[in-house]
Amino acid sequence: MTTTAATPAHATTAAEPDLREVELLIGGMTCASCAARVEKKLNRMDGVTATVNYATEKARITHPVTTPVADLIATVVRTGYTAEQPSPPEPVAEETPREATTEDDPELSALRRRLTVSALLAAPVVLLAMVPALQFDNWQWLSLTLAAPVVVWGGLPFHRAAWTNVRHGAATMDTLVSLGTLAAFGWSLWALFFGDAGMPGMRHGFDFTVSRADGASAIYLEAAAGVTAFLLLGRWLEARSKRRAGAALRALMELGAKDVAVLRQGREVRIPVARLAVGDRFVVRPGEKVATDGTVVEGSSAVDASLLTGESVPVDVTAGDAVTGATVNAGGRLVVEATRVGADTQLARMAKLVEDAQGGKAEVQRLADRISAVFVPVVLLIATATFGGWLGATGDTVAAFTAAVAVLIIACPCALGLATPTALLVGTGRGAQLGILIKGPEVLESTRRVDTVVLDKTGTVTTGRTTLHEVYAAEGTDEKELLRYAGAVEHASEHPVARAIAAGAEERVGALPAVEGFENVPGRGVRARVEGHEVVVGRLAENTSRLPQDVADARDEAERNGRTAVVVGWDGEARGVVAVADTVKETSAEAVAALRRLGLEPVLLTGDNRTVAESVARAVGIDEVIAEVLPQDKVDVIRRLQAEGRTVAMVGDGVNDAAALATADLGLAMGTGTDAAIEAGDLTLVRGDLRVAGDAIRLSRKTLTTIKGNLVWAFGYNVAALPLAAAGLLNPMIAGAAMAFSSVFVVTNSLRLRTFR
Repeated sequence: MTTTAATPAHATTAAEPDLREVELLIGGMTCASCAARVEKKLNRMDGVTATVNYATEKARITHPVTTPVADLIATVVRTGYTAEQPSPPEPVAEETPREATTEDDPELSALRRRLTVSALLAAPVVLLAMVPALQFDNWQWLSLTLAAPVVVWGGLPFHRAAWTNVRHGAATMDTLVSLGTLAAFGWSLWALFFGDAGMPGMRHGFDFTVSRADGASAIYLEAAAGVTAFLLLGRWLEARSKRRAGAALRALMELGAKDVAVLRQGREVRIPVARLAVGDRFVVRPGEKVATDGTVVEGSSAVDASLLTGESVPVDVTAGDAVTGATVNAGGRLVVEATRVGADTQLARMAKLVEDAQGGKAEVQRLADRISAVFVPVVLLIATATFGGWLGATGDTVAAFTAAVAVLIIACPCALGLATPTALLVGTGRGAQLGILIKGPEVLESTRRVDTVVLDKTGTVTTGRTTLHEVYAAEGTDEKELLRYAGAVEHASEHPVARAIAAGAEERVGALPAVEGFENVPGRGVRARVEGHEVVVGRLAENTSRLPQDVADARDEAERNGRTAVVVGWDGEARGVVAVADTVKETSAEAVAALRRLGLEPVLLTGDNRTVAESVARAVGIDEVIAEVLPQDKVDVIRRLQAEGRTVAMVGDGVNDAAALATADLGLAMGTGTDAAIEAGDLTLVRGDLRVAGDAIRLSRKTLTTIKGNLVWAFGYNVAALPLAAAGLLNPMIAGAAMAFSSVFVVTNSLRLRTFR
C-alpha cells in the first residue's frame, strides 16, 4: 500500500494572450508538396506557426493579434493557392440525407466527367499501341486525334497547377506529371510531323520496358494519354475516398435536431435550434431528438444515446436529470431547460475535438512532409541524369527519353502525403461513432508505449453513488422491519449514507412509515420515534448496553469488505446492521481484464481508506492499490510511477483528476466527468463505461499501425520504383498506372479502420 506526500497540483499553462488561432480553407492544393509549400511560406511570417493538412485542405494557424488574417490569406495567395475562412454551418433541412452522395459535390462531379471522357478517348489509343494486330494504315493519326484532348483538356488540372508553381518558382508533383505527359506528347508530335512516324503503313510494337527504336518513328501517344487517364482515375478515387473518410465527422455534426418546440407563455412555439438560449424550456416528445444539453424539469422517460455514445441501452431520466443534445427521447413527454447551446454543447465539443485531431500531424507525417518538399527537385535531377546517362551509354535518344519520362511519372509521392491524414480521418471518425474522441495524432504514439494504466476509483471503476448492499438482522428481528425503521429515520436526514439507506429501503420494502421527534446527533447518528418505538441509527445504536455478538460480528465483517456499516436499534437494543458502499460498475472487471490483455498493468488510485480500496481492487482483479491519496498528491503518484521507468496512462473523471490526467503520458477522461478532466485528457471516453478505455487504446494503436504501414508502402514504393524507371525497366504508361494506384492503396488501407469493432 502506498501513500504519497501532499504536493500542490499544478495546472497547465494557458496560451499566450497576444496570440490567436485561425483556421483557413486552402484551395488549389493537388499533392503533399503543395501543402508543404504553403506551410513553409506561412511559417516564415513573424510569430506565425502553421500546420497545413493536405487531406482536410485546411491550415491551422497561430498568429500574433497584430497580424491581420488578411495578411495570412495574402501570403497563401502569393504562394499560388486560394485561402478563405470557413463560413458558419448552414441549418440543414430535416429531409436532407445524413450523408450526401458524391453527386452532390461539384468538384467530384467535374473530376468524374473529366475522367470519363479521358478514359473513353484514351482506351483506343492504348489498345492500338499495345496490340500491333489492330494497327491499320494511318492508325497513328487517329491516335493523335483521340490523345490530343486527353493530354490537353484531361490533363489541364496538372498543367494549370504546374504553371502556377513555375510562376512562383516552385516545383510539385504536378510539375512531374505535366512535364512527363507533355514531353511524351511533344516527342510524338515531332515524330509524326517531322519524322517517319506519320508515314502510311507505319507499325509500332509495345514493350513493358524501355525498348530501343529509331527516334524519328517512335510515338508515345499511348503513354501521354494513358498516364493522364490513370492519374485522373487515381485523383478521383483519392478525392472520393477522402470524402468517405470524413463522413463520420459530417454525420456527427448532423446528428443534432434542426428545430425545437419552445415554451412561450405556456404555449409551444417551434423555432430553429440556432435560436435557443440558455434558460429556455422546450418540449421533447417521444421519438424526437433532444435539441440541446439541458436538465429535465418535467416528465420522465428513457433516453436513447446510442447515436452519440454507442451505448445501446436507453437511460431512464426524470426531473432533475441532465440530458444531452442529439439523444432521442424513447418514452414519455419531457420538458427540458437548456443549460448549454451552440458551440458549448457536448455534441459541438465532440465535433471540435474530432476535427482538431484530424487536422493535426503526427511526428512521422512531419518527416514525410519534409521529404516531399525536397523530393521534386531531386526527381528532376534524377530524370536529367537518367536521360544523360542513357544517351551517353547507348547513344539511343528514344530509350534515354523513355527512361527519363518514366522517372518523372513514377516519382510522384502523393501516397506519402496521404499516409497519415487519411488514417487519422478514418480512425478519429470511427472513434467518434464509438464514443471515443482522440485529441490529436501525437496521442497515437503514446498509446503504443503505455505499459501501466492508473484507474481512479470513484466514478471510473465504481459508479460514484453510495447504495445499500447487505442487511443483517439479529436473531428474533424481521429483516423487512429493520429496513422499514432504518429507512424511515434516515429519510429525514440529508447525509449521503442516510439517503442511500432510505432509497434502498424504499426500493426493497415499499412505502416507509412516518417519524416523530427526529433528532440528528452530529458524529453519532440519528434518532426518531417510529410506530411507537424509539429508533436509533448509527453509533448511537452501537453504544447501547446490549450490542449482541452477532451484530458486532456483522458490523466488523461489513467493514472488512470495504462497506460503511450502520447499526440499527430500537427500545434500547441493537437489532441489526445495514451496509452501504459505492457500487463497482458491472463492466469494470471485464474492462480490467481487457486492459491486461493489451499488456497494461492496472493500478487503482483513490483517496478512500485502504480497506475500501482493496475491496474494490479484489472485485475487479487489480493487484496494485495506492490508497488514501489526497487530490493534490495524485500528480506525485503519476510522476513516481514514471520515475520507475513506466509509461503511464491515467483514467479519471473528476476535477481532482485533471492535473494527473495532464501529467500522465496518456490521459483518458471519462466523458461523464467534469469539463476540467475532459480538457486535460488526451482521449475522451464519451460513455461512462471503463471498457471503452481498452477500445480507445486498441483503436489508437490500430490507427498508428495503419499510418506506419501506409508510410512504409509509400517510402518503399518510391525507393524501389525510381531505380527501376531509371534503369529502363518500366514503360511510362505502366509507371503512371503504378503511381496512381499507390495513392489509392494508401487510402483504401486507411478505410479499413471503418470496420473497427
